Amino acid sequence: MATAPDAVTPVPLPYAREVEVAMLLVSRRHRYEGRPADGATPADEEELRDRVELRAGLGIVGDRYFAARAHVHASVTVIGLAGLDEVARQLGVPVDPVATRRNVYLRGVDVEALRGEPFSLDTGDGPVLFRGHRPANPCAWMDTEVAPGAFRAMRGRGGVRCDPESDGVLTLGRAVLRTAHPVPSG
Repeated sequence: MATAPDAVTPVPLPYAREVEVAMLLVSRRHRYEGRPADGATPADEEELRDRVELRAGLGIVGDRYFAARAHVHASVTVIGLAGLDEVARQLGVPVDPVATRRNVYLRGVDVEALRGEPFSLDTGDGPVLFRGHRPANPCAWMDTEVAPGAFRAMRGRGGVRCDPESDGVLTLGRAVLRTAHPVPSG
């Protein structure tokens, strides 16, 4: 019997490293709509969270991309803070990570190395399995909301669009990242 292409196939994740889940963002609505020159729509609730709930194949409960078929394989975006630190150095200005509108902000790993890879994050409530898919390419909004030049500077540092492959919870703080292959620190 053939396996469905979206079926979760257990993959050994023998490589473990400690990372930090530094920020978690959940937004019920898309705030970057229309023309960047008009500015972002204001938040109508607190978007930074201490804890998020994930559902396999659906995303983060309460997020704008939860169960959105148009965002299959892209319901959760993970970004590395080291890449944003490099963007800030390159541009010579502070960068507010929240302005990138990603969901999970990690410190301690090169997140870009997770493209196309299975991985898990465990913040103490058990591992949440993910599959990294395509890059989270920056958009023109980055030049107005992050800093002038950020659109170009973030290329290759915008994070990875992922699917959760198991239900679970992520919280802020220390976490264990498990991967199928060694990944560089970030």
